[in-house]
Amino acid sequence: MTPGPTVAERLIARLEGRAARIGVVGLGHVGLPLALRFAEVGFAVAGFDIDPRKVRAVNEGRSPVHGIADARVAAARIAAHDTLDAAAECDAILVCVPTPIGPHKEPDLTAVRRTLAGLSLRLRPGQAVGLESTTYPGTTEGTVVPALRAAGLTPGVDGFAIYSPEREDPGHPERTIGRVPKLVAGHTPACLAVAKALYGAVAGSLVPVSSLAVAEMAKLYENVFRAVNIGLVNELKRLCHAMGLDVHEVIDAAATKPFGFMPFRPGPGLGGHCIPVDPWYLAWKARELGLAADFVELAGRVNDAMPAYVVGRLRDALDARGRTLRGARVLLLGLAYKPEVADTRESPAVEIFRLLAERGAEVEYHDPLVPRFPATRRLGGAAPDLASRDLDPAMLRGYDAVVLVTPHRAMDLELVRRHARLVVDTRGVLRAAALHPDTKGDLAGAAAPANRGADIIQA
Repeated sequence: MTPGPTVAERLIARLEGRAARIGVVGLGHVGLPLALRFAEVGFAVAGFDIDPRKVRAVNEGRSPVHGIADARVAAARIAAHDTLDAAAECDAILVCVPTPIGPHKEPDLTAVRRTLAGLSLRLRPGQAVGLESTTYPGTTEGTVVPALRAAGLTPGVDGFAIYSPEREDPGHPERTIGRVPKLVAGHTPACLAVAKALYGAVAGSLVPVSSLAVAEMAKLYENVFRAVNIGLVNELKRLCHAMGLDVHEVIDAAATKPFGFMPFRPGPGLGGHCIPVDPWYLAWKARELGLAADFVELAGRVNDAMPAYVVGRLRDALDARGRTLRGARVLLLGLAYKPEVADTRESPAVEIFRLLAERGAEVEYHDPLVPRFPATRRLGGAAPDLASRDLDPAMLRGYDAVVLVTPHRAMDLELVRRHARLVVDTRGVLRAAALHPDTKGDLAGAAAPANRGADIIQA
């Protein structure tokens, strides 16, 4: 007698036929694009989030995430829930919850563990559970696999543990799940086969790897690579300032080499849910193994110190003008952590705000994407009673200094250049043309137009 299809084969057939129901836990910058992509290729999708505002918005066809259009959410018809009860109806459940760091730079997997504990009470045979959150090697093995077992399932037989790290780049619609290669890994060969069937329908292409830990480490390495190189160029910026050199001209010149070099740009520090956080996951794992992650920790220290460096450059600029930070009126341009997003998680602007306020400055901000100052971890969960200020010439002239932290296209930087008294530019976007005439043509577009009003200091 010919044996019937295995549980894995039946699940794969449902996935390949778009008959499976997909659940996504966490409807933020990672989970919502993932849920939308599955819906757009024909799957029924359920979304889960502990924030009732996000759940209500998705059910009403509105987007709770900046940069994702309401019309796209409305068309997807995702059924959103604020409990995990409906997870039992899903064939695959993908966990996209935050993995922040604690006060001592240690991994905080609270959201992952709580989610999987809740799922373990509701899982049934034939389901796959995947983790997308960035974390250290061993996490999926130590959380998803036990959750399946706690539900009475045998991983690889009637329950499937997978890991496929997110590769979202908020603010860049071309860099999302349908357009970038997707790493996939499984606890067993059957789990990997399920993962390939699941993500093959939505990813730009698949990159299967040999183990869960390889996929976890690869994701960490992607982000550590960026953090280390940003740390290097931030250190280079400080050296260039000390030597009277334009760091951006240096980078532009180096970038003309067509091999062996990749340009990174300095800034005011790191922000977002990945780059300021993930290197510390690797450093923590290294310490657990009795090893040192010297490059990783050094880059972390350099990047963490950049907000204080910016404040120091502002202090020195004010001192040279007979002013002090205490009592100075300062306007921050950009509260978000990167251009064209409304996300303030781990934003260096918030740390700069904290340091300035601590030193007695009167600080306000302008950010067209962040209408009110949010509650943040950097401020102990508190939110200053501040709203974004509109820019106008008289208002700009009323500040002792403007600190350009995060530029957006909607900001009128030419207005700032003309009417601010002093600008501390942390991104180099307002720097004056300083290239030698003989080289300017070779580095076309490298420098902004010459300063017409404000005294501009690089930081």
